[in-house]
Amino acid sequence: MFSMIFIASIIMTISFFVMILASILSKKTLVDREKSSPFECGFDPKSSSRLPFSLRFFLITIIFLIFDVEIALILPMIIIFKFSNLMIWTITSVIFILILLIGLYHEWNQGMLNWSN
Repeated sequence: MFSMIFIASIIMTISFFVMILASILSKKTLVDREKSSPFECGFDPKSSSRLPFSLRFFLITIIFLIFDVEIALILPMIIIFKFSNLMIWTITSVIFILILLIGLYHEWNQGMLNWSN
């Protein structure tokens, strides 16, 4: 019983000293102005925060999120293929992919996918 308490206290002491040593060694001594300033999307953080922002970046982000969520919804459809009724699975998959294709056509028709404009 005494030896287990002794071993546990030695392990805790060693862990404490390792954490202290890691904390001391990980501190950076040189403070660089460029390294310590926040970097956000290529904008200079020292200038005005009310600069005009291109709406194209926002639209591309929304399009990416839509199609990213689409992948998260299509993958389980493949997994449940074995366990579901083939006719219901086919109808659901076709309707889902048709909705995505209509959305893609709408984005293309509106010019959201043209970066050159």
